[in-house]
Amino acid sequence: MTSARQTPMMQQYFEVKRGLPPGTLLLFRLGDFFEMFYADAEAGSRLLGLTLTKRQDAPMAGIPYHAVDTYVSRLLAAGRKVAICDQQEPARPGRLVRRSLVRILSPGTTLAANHLEAARNHYLCALALDKGVLRAAWLDLSTGEFKIAADPHPENLLPVLAALAPREVLVAEGSLEAWRTSPHEQTAVHALHAFCTGRACTELPAYHFDTAAGARSVMETLGVLNLEGFGLNHTHRGLGPAGALVHYATENLCAKPENLRTLQEYRSAHTLLIDPATLRNLEIFQSARGTREGSLVAAISRTVTAAGARLLERWLASPTLELAEIRRRQSVVGELLAQPPRLAELHDRLRDVRDIPRILGRLQNRLRHPRELGGIRDTLAQLPAIIQCTAAFEAGPVPPVELSGNPPPAVAELKSRLADLPALRELLNRALADELPGDLQEGGYIRGGYDAGVDRLRALNRESKTWLSDLERTEQERTGIKSLKVRFNSVFGYYIEVTKANLHLVPADYIRRQTTVGGERYVTEALKQKEKEILHAEEKAVARELELFNVLVAAVIAEAAALRQTADALAELDVLAGWAALVREWDYCRPELDEGEVLEITEGRHPVVEQMLKAPDASPALGGQAFVPNDTVMACAEAQILVVTGPNMAGKSTYIRQVALITLLAQIGCWVPAKRCRIGLVDRIFSRVGASDDLARGNSTFMVEMNETANILNNYTARSLIILDEIGRGTSTYDGLSIAWAVVEHLHRNPDRGPRTLFATHYQELTQLEQHLPRLRNYSVAVKEWNDDIVFVRRVVPGAADRSYGIQVARLAGLPAGVIDRAKLILGKLESDDTEVALPSPNARPKKKLTVRPGDEDQLDLL
Repeated sequence: MTSARQTPMMQQYFEVKRGLPPGTLLLFRLGDFFEMFYADAEAGSRLLGLTLTKRQDAPMAGIPYHAVDTYVSRLLAAGRKVAICDQQEPARPGRLVRRSLVRILSPGTTLAANHLEAARNHYLCALALDKGVLRAAWLDLSTGEFKIAADPHPENLLPVLAALAPREVLVAEGSLEAWRTSPHEQTAVHALHAFCTGRACTELPAYHFDTAAGARSVMETLGVLNLEGFGLNHTHRGLGPAGALVHYATENLCAKPENLRTLQEYRSAHTLLIDPATLRNLEIFQSARGTREGSLVAAISRTVTAAGARLLERWLASPTLELAEIRRRQSVVGELLAQPPRLAELHDRLRDVRDIPRILGRLQNRLRHPRELGGIRDTLAQLPAIIQCTAAFEAGPVPPVELSGNPPPAVAELKSRLADLPALRELLNRALADELPGDLQEGGYIRGGYDAGVDRLRALNRESKTWLSDLERTEQERTGIKSLKVRFNSVFGYYIEVTKANLHLVPADYIRRQTTVGGERYVTEALKQKEKEILHAEEKAVARELELFNVLVAAVIAEAAALRQTADALAELDVLAGWAALVREWDYCRPELDEGEVLEITEGRHPVVEQMLKAPDASPALGGQAFVPNDTVMACAEAQILVVTGPNMAGKSTYIRQVALITLLAQIGCWVPAKRCRIGLVDRIFSRVGASDDLARGNSTFMVEMNETANILNNYTARSLIILDEIGRGTSTYDGLSIAWAVVEHLHRNPDRGPRTLFATHYQELTQLEQHLPRLRNYSVAVKEWNDDIVFVRRVVPGAADRSYGIQVARLAGLPAGVIDRAKLILGKLESDDTEVALPSPNARPKKKLTVRPGDEDQLDLL
């Protein structure tokens, strides 16, 4: 449609549309609907299941304005960007309504509560790879968390980025294609492309990633003259991506983000790194089924606030290497644990704490609703009791801890960060009604008696409504029309409705306004005058309430720093109080951590499996069983590598994973499922567990296994913890055994020390290595035999297993008896190592019970 033929409204539409990034769907407000036109309408109708209509030959599809958030959530989930163009004034006859773009929503920049998962962080990330240096920045616009990093070793940054799971990634134009087509030997580049694959990615012009421009943009947004107060230099290479984040957020908010007040540098040297494969293999954030249930985070979370749940997620994504911080968290748990009644009271009080960080983020970025202020008010109402409750822990008993020195009470430090803010609490209590609407235009959120002007206008409205009721009754009596009604709609205002059967009774002073299917609508001069008074009073009342609301918002924002500090402390209390409850429920112990190389766990248990065994909905095969604890003793210079053998289903995988999970829990400051635990700090946790392919990227099961193994061998340090659950099973037996053997030797190659490693395997030949590698120890999972069946004991004991019991396990799995008998015959022939004798015919049956004695089979001499 040419501009000459466009209506003024459509000219307005195209003016907004031309300024949007390509691919953005524009929702254009028309009365009670947000409309999409042309290609946007066609795409929106497909994604949302809307009816596609036409207006002057232009395809269009509409969404009711009151349901727009629901539809926008679906568009964001589909990875689309959505622009909102809203009306800035009420519609008036004969005038074009003023409209403007109010914000652009993308997967990483949305702020509305119903677009976010309350318990999950919502990161927007920007990346650039420059001469081998990975430059990165990430931002949670909903809370104001803002971090930058730069590392010449991308493999140090990618683990934390994968754990953060950003909803959207910004890169320079052309980067994705360049990374995709880079030479295969550039493993860091391919890892970067793999990280971006499957995520919502937005390409921006490369100049947005310039370091100098980024520094200027960040300083302007933070309102500072330099970055020294944040411990940063203006040449930090992460400032380029940070500038790209600020530009993108500003463009989408249609204003500078106002909740960014600090910038932190992330340093991988201060963090325990967990690569994406290990996050998946250990089921840290989601189970193998893809659900939160059955994951580590679900097992250890007892949080009752959204901010607390997100903090726990951040601690798991980036475990600290700072012993002082780990011990501080442990101490808080210990102090809370020492007073069960007060712990229960604190937990109950925290349940009424609202999501202050995200409420502040919306208020500061002009997304304002009465219920947001209600959330601040409700939280402030709980603070005096929470402060009093935490104060009680200072004087209470503290369990003895085997640590040197006598540190001050840890709960007291958290209490010192809680700001009471009595003036703000009193203001919000006086000003806000008990029940708050969701929309400012509804009015009614200012408490009666707070403002004389609002009270007077409301009284006028009440009197007018009474007048209307009296008018309806009077007109029914005057006309004799018992069904006469006085009604209102947004198009015609107030009117008198008369059915067709009573039209002959209509008085001469009625003025007809509209004919309907069932009758006629009329007004009178008195009704028109009263309508003006009512609408004017309502409009003035809403305007006055909005004026007062903005004053309240300003009062809250003035205390934003204190509120944010308080919210952070409350989130910590929530996580740590939850852990104290977890310790009481499951009998966890406080681990000892130091800078040494020892890993000692007495009666350790798997934190997830233990709970699943006791769950009410546990499978009949597992339900009601008690988890069998096991010990672990390792040291880099002594028992560095534990080779664990035993049959399938005996518990090898559970055992090696529980060691990794206990280590991880210890380094986030949590107590652990064990009787006693001592761990020398670990800088990385690696795992090679399970078998799966990646056909979308052309990788077989074996190739995936080799990729993960290569990542471990190329990046481990002497302080790392490695768990390997089979290597080489995706290829021929001898090839697989050779690779596994060489991997073990490689991990042991340093003459003095190496990474603590647990290797679960069915390759019995590997147990010979104990005779030749001084820091390798053999362990096995014990079983009992009974009448050619096996009973799983679940105990890990010193020494190698004598065989794998594969056929017995196959019987337990339900393989047909004929298959089991045939397998026994074939196994006996293979174990005889008589390659000149043919295998038994398929019709043969075992004539006697086969027995295999340890040591009968000849071992390969690979040394």
